[in-house]
Amino acid sequence: MSNVLVTGGAGYIGSHACKALLAAGYTPVTYDNLCTGWQDAVKFGPFENGALTDRARLDAVFAAYQPVAVMHFAALSQVGESMTDPGLYWHNNVAGSLSLMQAAVRAGCLDLVFSSTCATYGDQDNVVLDETSPQHPINAYGASKRAIEDMLRDFEAAHGLRHVIFRYFNVAGADPEGEVGEFHRPETHLIPLILDAIDGRRAALTLFGTDYDTPDGTCIRDYVHVWDLVEAHVLGLQWLAAGKGSRVFNLGTGSGFSVREVIDAAAAISQRAVPVIEGPRRPGDCTRLVSGSVRAERELGWRPARSTLERMIGDAWRWHQSGHYRK
Repeated sequence: MSNVLVTGGAGYIGSHACKALLAAGYTPVTYDNLCTGWQDAVKFGPFENGALTDRARLDAVFAAYQPVAVMHFAALSQVGESMTDPGLYWHNNVAGSLSLMQAAVRAGCLDLVFSSTCATYGDQDNVVLDETSPQHPINAYGASKRAIEDMLRDFEAAHGLRHVIFRYFNVAGADPEGEVGEFHRPETHLIPLILDAIDGRRAALTLFGTDYDTPDGTCIRDYVHVWDLVEAHVLGLQWLAAGKGSRVFNLGTGSGFSVREVIDAAAAISQRAVPVIEGPRRPGDCTRLVSGSVRAERELGWRPARSTLERMIGDAWRWHQSGHYRK
């Protein structure tokens, strides 16, 4: 089986991608320094510990496994942290990606699937974002991802590094078979925070801002099931393997849910109350981000079949109750 190097393969999305790659006939090779990932999630192929900024380590891994492609998930992704420490994000995300691209080109590995974000679009309210929407990020996280997209285009022009870029926002849910799920240190994502509050592992969920210009005053986001998301990444890899050109795809459902709607759905699915504390807005948070996926549906044949609140929260709740994330 052909090897695919998966940066950040010990993280939430990366570990699910590794499972999807194995099912598609590839051998995923996880490259991760475990600063936010966890080694117990590496179940589907070899593991190599290393930082993206360590060129010598990257060169050795490329030489050892000779991957046919790279799936690049490794990144810091906390919006609030990126506002207070932008240098950390430019160093880790941008400099790390530069090192990765240089290593890939040197090794002759010229297909790369990149995990970007709808945060590159900034605060564009009351529109469904598509791939042609202007990119005006309002935080260092989104800015770092946009810079990497620009870098990919330059590397293609100079070195022939073909790429598929996926832009998406909120990823949710867990592996429907329960082998991997969502767990971060520290936890910052809405649904696992809600589930922690439901089962008493935190005192309450903090609602960051209740005065946004939305029907219930809380932010609206487009949520995509993690399994739908990684299936798109495999399709992107196959797109490149078929010799098709570099392409950008948004991944979303075209509709969004407010924070309060997610809370209410979690309470209904778990049949438990969600303790909530109302707090101020966080710097850098947009009011409404909704991402369309017409291009991905038309060109990749992708469908977000599992991306309903019931399925996303239901899969997350089952994995949460299993206790895997506490190991």
